[in-house]
Amino acid sequence: MGILSRTEALKVAEEAGLDLVEISPNAAPPVVKVVDWGKYQYQKMKELQKSRKNAKAAELKQMRMGLKIAANDLDIKLRKIREFLAGGHKVKILIFFRGREMAHQELGFEMIERIAAQLEDDAIVEQKPQMAGRNLSIVVRSK
Repeated sequence: MGILSRTEALKVAEEAGLDLVEISPNAAPPVVKVVDWGKYQYQKMKELQKSRKNAKAAELKQMRMGLKIAANDLDIKLRKIREFLAGGHKVKILIFFRGREMAHQELGFEMIERIAAQLEDDAIVEQKPQMAGRNLSIVVRSK
């Protein structure tokens, strides 16, 4: 349409039975659009809903293992952790102590360090090793 004065633009919108909507007020001259306001709002709302549906929040996944886990079982758990990280999730790795294992917490800390070393290509340790009751845990996220 070109550049119109404010009154001309209002007149054009009224003749069409539509509304005059300011798109970019800071531009020189300000940019406006002649649209059906109700329809415009509806489309905006639908766009928001669609984008909200597609946006997936990163979950905190949890992987639990005992202190005496076999090497092969540990490899399988590490593979699963890498899948979670590839999916954009954070992973809480939890080592639980049973019975007398609590007397040897240093073994758990060594194991956590080994796991972190094996994951260092794929993950960043977000939360340092921490004891909570009978559990030792760290949180990792993808690089």
